[in-house]
Amino acid sequence: MATYALQIAGLVLGGVGMVGTVAVTVMPQWRVSAFIESNIVVFENLWEGLWMSCMRHANIRMQCKIYDSLLALSPDLQAARGLMCAASVLAFLAFLTAVLGMKCTRCAGDDDKVKGHILLTAGVIFIITGLVVLIPVSWVANSIIRDFYNPIVDIAQKRELGEALYIGWTTALVLIVGGALFCCVSCCHEKSSSYRYSIPSHRTTQKSYQAEKKSPSVYSKSQYV
Repeated sequence: MATYALQIAGLVLGGVGMVGTVAVTVMPQWRVSAFIESNIVVFENLWEGLWMSCMRHANIRMQCKIYDSLLALSPDLQAARGLMCAASVLAFLAFLTAVLGMKCTRCAGDDDKVKGHILLTAGVIFIITGLVVLIPVSWVANSIIRDFYNPIVDIAQKRELGEALYIGWTTALVLIVGGALFCCVSCCHEKSSSYRYSIPSHRTTQKSYQAEKKSPSVYSKSQYV
């Protein structure tokens, strides 16, 4: 029962992480405009994401424009675009693999050992996905902080951390925790399987020993007869 609860918890966390990965990939709030010193035009918010930049006005009207060229982006955003796309694919594959290894599914049969290996694979993929999400989010955040405190960078070009970065950190943590739960479930499956197979072997050995012990007495009786 506890193993099944861990499976459900891992699947829920994995699903949340998968949705969060896709959401962070498409969200434009990676870099947001910073209102500091002379840059106090607060009725306009500039958002910069991986695919587009958006200008949000005070009257809640928003205008978004897709980037004209990939090479025009900064190196951190270029790398983040590729890594987040890869993370989205990995999260989807990990979720499907986890569903196949669940106790309530019959796609992989009823062998607990096989399902344990499937869940271990899903857990490792979830952990890798979390690390892949963590790398671009932290890279972009580091670039924003470095440029913010750089006196050479113009004030109008300085940005602050957007909501997508905070969601990305949370998503990475959720994916890693979900993958760790699946790895724990797989270890529990292996321990229970080894214990289950060790008991019959011990009983079989004991029965064979008793049979060998009884057989000479029967043979000796036949000789006396």
